[in-house]
Amino acid sequence: MTDDELLRYSRHILQGEIGIEGQQRWLASHALIIGAGGLGSPVALYLATAGVGQITLVDHDTVDLTNLQRQIAHTQARIGQPKAESAKAAMLAINPGAQVHTVLQRADAAWLDAAVAQADVVIDCCDNFATRQAVNRACVAHRKPLVSGAAIGFDGQISVYDSREPSQPCYACLFPPDSTFEEAQCATLGVFAPLVGIIGSMQAAEALKLLAGIGSSLAGRLQMLDGRTMSWTEIQLPRATGCPVCAQRDLT
Repeated sequence: MTDDELLRYSRHILQGEIGIEGQQRWLASHALIIGAGGLGSPVALYLATAGVGQITLVDHDTVDLTNLQRQIAHTQARIGQPKAESAKAAMLAINPGAQVHTVLQRADAAWLDAAVAQADVVIDCCDNFATRQAVNRACVAHRKPLVSGAAIGFDGQISVYDSREPSQPCYACLFPPDSTFEEAQCATLGVFAPLVGIIGSMQAAEALKLLAGIGSSLAGRLQMLDGRTMSWTEIQLPRATGCPVCAQRDLT
């Protein structure tokens, strides 16, 4: 590491569980962030400030005035710009040495198959069920850890789906791909602004822990937050027998 990096990351390096070795792991890592909105904003900013070596940020949308209530990576001056490029500008303003790659398209199955294979951790910050399922399938296929978060209204949730561990469930074990339900959208139901900051910050923390091999992740556990009372509920997540996605993992 350079003298500038030693100084910039000193407050992490001083932590015994991180140290020089942990910081070097982050500098050598590649994180893939799906979505640069309410959840993706704190994830992108914290991974950049922590010194994750390469960050790929994918989002097809542009910054809108209604986003600014909660999507802290964006500004009034960047309304109309692609969200991924706006978030990149915010990341580089904090850490000019960050290597940020932007992808201005939807994360479809074909793109994800190639992109997930190159990542060390995937952070799902998107807002639709179909993309979440596509991200999960790619993570299972390439055995990459997935940090998944969601937030709507005053309710948030977060978990880690770690396909490197045969005993761990995948996202489809909890939310089967053929489930039929009406998706809740921020545009119609709204969202409490600090909630996406809380869940997104936790996603960043889980991603950094996974990359540096620190502590234990949320794999096999789903944490749910009621923002009205700031109370957490945790449930254990077993693998689903006959899961249409991760059951294939056992055959390869």
